Amino acid sequence: MAHGRLEFVMPASAAVAFDAFHYHHWRLRWDSLVAVTEVQGGAPCPYVGAVTESSGAGWLRGLAMRTRFVSFDRPHRAAASMIGRSFPFTRWAASMQHRPIDAQNSILIYTYTFEAGPRALRWLIEPVVRLVFDRQTRRRFERMSQFLTGHADELSAWQELTQ
Repeated sequence: MAHGRLEFVMPASAAVAFDAFHYHHWRLRWDSLVAVTEVQGGAPCPYVGAVTESSGAGWLRGLAMRTRFVSFDRPHRAAASMIGRSFPFTRWAASMQHRPIDAQNSILIYTYTFEAGPRALRWLIEPVVRLVFDRQTRRRFERMSQFLTGHADELSAWQELTQ
């Protein structure tokens, strides 16, 4: 089983960074790993018990995953686990914590666990999948940071209108 913890400084408050990821109309503007992501039932963002469906973008187009949110404490933490399987993953779960640094910056802590398969080849596949997963996750959150550099004020104004 692979485990990892990655930390990223975000040029926005914890609340803005949280919403940039979890409100799908914002996420699709920056997330290079997904072409489509939605909450079953049409909610604009997940909630505890929500099932989401996402399909990959680019060379990850064939990867589709269904997840169930087990935690959603806006703007502090969210966690989800995969429903079923999605090659190369046989199990997958992740959580995101958002911690303020100051009024304009925060730290995003991304923690994950997964198993890759098939089981007989896990010893061979899992280290490669972990390498690719870590690299793509870093790229993904670098893009989120770049998006927030140019759009945090826009997202903050949207929050004021919708809260």
